[in-house]
Amino acid sequence: MTSRVWFITGASSGFGLIMAEKALANGDKVVATLRKPEVISSLAAQYPKEKLIVLKVDVTKVDDITAAFAAAKEAFGRIDVVFNNAGYGIIGEIEGTSDAKARDQFEVNFWGSVNVTKQAIAFFRDVNKPVGGLLINMSSMFGIDAPPAAGFYAATKFAMEAVTDSLVKELDPEWKIKVMVFCPGWFKTNMTVVNAILEDVHPAYAGKEHLPSIQVRKMAEGLVRGDSPLLQDAHKLINKFWDLSKLENPPYRIAFGEDAKAAFQAKWTALKSDLEASQEWSKDLAY
Repeated sequence: MTSRVWFITGASSGFGLIMAEKALANGDKVVATLRKPEVISSLAAQYPKEKLIVLKVDVTKVDDITAAFAAAKEAFGRIDVVFNNAGYGIIGEIEGTSDAKARDQFEVNFWGSVNVTKQAIAFFRDVNKPVGGLLINMSSMFGIDAPPAAGFYAATKFAMEAVTDSLVKELDPEWKIKVMVFCPGWFKTNMTVVNAILEDVHPAYAGKEHLPSIQVRKMAEGLVRGDSPLLQDAHKLINKFWDLSKLENPPYRIAFGEDAKAAFQAKWTALKSDLEASQEWSKDLAY
């Protein structure tokens, strides 16, 4: 396979940074975007601008995204893979998370991802010669099965998955655009151990150890410390991402990790039960 050009959001750490390092190490070119370019100055110093450009991008600002895609065109002429990865998590009860924080999370995780998605599709169709490309939208096991204490984070991922599901049904096959949705479980990255926001317990839930949200909070404490046995190896996961990105006909939505597979299974089981319960109630409803 010839050298590819990657456009990566959220490249400051975690999956985004490891993916950039993997692509560069394998001879590909990278457009690394992040809010604070100085964070990866050591990586930038290792590669010439013919291989890596680092751009300041806040995905909540459409002008930043537009400028970054234009810079990618100027530098490399095309983009082959867009890794739509920027996002962050909040741990807290629905009642205990302020509207402002929930809306801010939607601005990044949902609207930021949507705006990158739209520009990626337009770039693959209207700029690339020949047309085509691969869009990887980063979701989560929580985009499949929403847990307690992470409702708004899950909502951003559910919403992004819905948009992506609709998008793939709209695309003209002649554009030769591939789309994948990645749904990892718990992996050791900065999003889990550094950047996660842990809200104060809502007073109505405080001291009630039996409640699921409190149990999730206890689990989250180990995740944030980085010593939880639930955490899996992010570098091993990126190797899986890399292999998937090279497939001619890749799968669409993929669970990564036994925990993610369990989330898929739980959702599948619940939907099947709901469908069975709906059978009688769906009869005799024709106008």
